[in-house]
Amino acid sequence: MSNGQPAKRIAIFGSTGSIGKQALEVIEANPDKFSVEILTAQTNDEILIRQAMHFNPEIVVIGDEKKYPRVKEALAAKPIKVFTGEQALQEVAAMDVYDLMLAAIVGFAGLKPTLRAIESGKAVALANKETLVVAGDIVMKKAVDHRAPIIPVDSEHSAIFQCLVGETRNRIEKIILTASGGPFIGKKPNFLVNVKRDHALQHPNWNMGAKISVDSATLMNKGLEMIEAKWLFNLRPEQVQVVIHPQSIIHSMIQFEDGSLKAQMGLPDMKLPIQYAFAFPTRIPNKFPRYDFKKPNALTFEEPDTKTFRNLVLATEALHKGGNLPCVLNAANEIAVYAFLRNRLGFLDMTDLVERSMQHVPFIAQPTLEEYFESDAEARNFAASLIKL
Repeated sequence: MSNGQPAKRIAIFGSTGSIGKQALEVIEANPDKFSVEILTAQTNDEILIRQAMHFNPEIVVIGDEKKYPRVKEALAAKPIKVFTGEQALQEVAAMDVYDLMLAAIVGFAGLKPTLRAIESGKAVALANKETLVVAGDIVMKKAVDHRAPIIPVDSEHSAIFQCLVGETRNRIEKIILTASGGPFIGKKPNFLVNVKRDHALQHPNWNMGAKISVDSATLMNKGLEMIEAKWLFNLRPEQVQVVIHPQSIIHSMIQFEDGSLKAQMGLPDMKLPIQYAFAFPTRIPNKFPRYDFKKPNALTFEEPDTKTFRNLVLATEALHKGGNLPCVLNAANEIAVYAFLRNRLGFLDMTDLVERSMQHVPFIAQPTLEEYFESDAEARNFAASLIKL
């Protein structure tokens, strides 16, 4: 990384999504510090081809096998290896051609490649919260066993991670995850019953992909983040609190056992936590916009409305009960969001679908990895059967 050090070799798993694209902007702005070695996408072959032509990675993976011939042909003149399929994603994750994986594949699909990277002792910049929601106990144990650092990229978990630097000997009393409240803050069920896809995708502060935008609107995103935080920072469920902070300037806080609060602040811009994860433990300069204290801007906080946004209640139940319940919660939610985005399910019906799935799938207190996959499949099948996808 400059000053005589070689550039850090980055593998971006999920390069065509919102996080992947912003990560490439960070790399492009710091060509002496980072290089792109692996790019992967599931279906978006056009963007993947453009990215590969521009960044010249060593390896490209297109998940959708039907898109493989087009990607292969488009990159034929380049010395880029092109692979396809789910198995290839895992095999490439284990290859010794990169230093750090950005795990940015959306949803449950990101779990297997991330596990392979960890088992190979690679550092992981984790932007896929579902990996820890689904199988946090197994993932974190493997990370310890294989000495694979996990650096969070979610803005809230990056904030906690940054606040913990230099605090290894000091006990955490609790962490406070901030939530913007999404586009429907203050709204009641009689309004939400008519909400459609386009309303839910209009997040007031963050530019995100469709899945995470809907999760933010339902507060499920914050529920998943609570579960992720438990595993990342080795916390008890009661040590994780959520507070609504509509301005999204304070990204999260830690309260230590002496009552002192430590917060990480900044404008809402995902490129900052991405850059921090890539360069860790070093902070590097950038041209991102700065928060200006001269401009009056009240920072406000309020309790979440859990009567209206019951996803937070369901996620809290999953956090406290543990076992395979967070996995079921996540699987049913992925099906619910998929259906909502296709106008097959109402906004409030998503929560009902998740709740029924959590009641239906048998509880397992200490699941094996195989049982996590089985619970995921069972929850998806049951949720899909309720909406006849």
